[in-house]
Amino acid sequence: MRYTGVNHLAMATKDMDMTIHFWRDLLGMRLVACLGRPGYRHYFFEISDRDMIAFFEWPDVENAIPKDHGVPVKGPFVFDHVSIGVATDDDLWEIKDRLEAADIWVSEVIDHDFIHSVYAFDPNHIAIEFSAPVPENDIRDRPIFLDPKPCDAAREGSYPVSGRWPEPKMMTPMDERMIYRAD
Repeated sequence: MRYTGVNHLAMATKDMDMTIHFWRDLLGMRLVACLGRPGYRHYFFEISDRDMIAFFEWPDVENAIPKDHGVPVKGPFVFDHVSIGVATDDDLWEIKDRLEAADIWVSEVIDHDFIHSVYAFDPNHIAIEFSAPVPENDIRDRPIFLDPKPCDAAREGSYPVSGRWPEPKMMTPMDERMIYRAD
């Protein structure tokens, strides 16, 4: 298998216009797909040449309850925050300046050793982070394991461990591979 990145993260909004104004107009992400039919919208914004963020418009959805990034919660929970990569620290400062000019709260630039980050919330109260790499600490080239008490699976290392899951007995034959329309 070859992964190419996150194709898209799917979020929800009750106000697609507001969402477009934030993600396209303020943050500069191109709107690349507008899917819809009565009672349904699903719009996609380009983050990079491989990654997108998408929003369903659901009129009865409520904005997320604002929660500080990375702070533990109790009870059912799925998602903490989205971190969007940028090329350099200059990009972080531009995002910070744009958000502040729009009177949107944004954190100071934080040094995490391998990335520098700023944190904010979109109009749907979705926690977002923007992260610039620290080239001399590239965790893709040199993974870091600083947890003094890592879980058992992490002690097994960075690479997939074979034999943990059953292998397919056979791959689906070409003449049986069907692709169905999402209507």
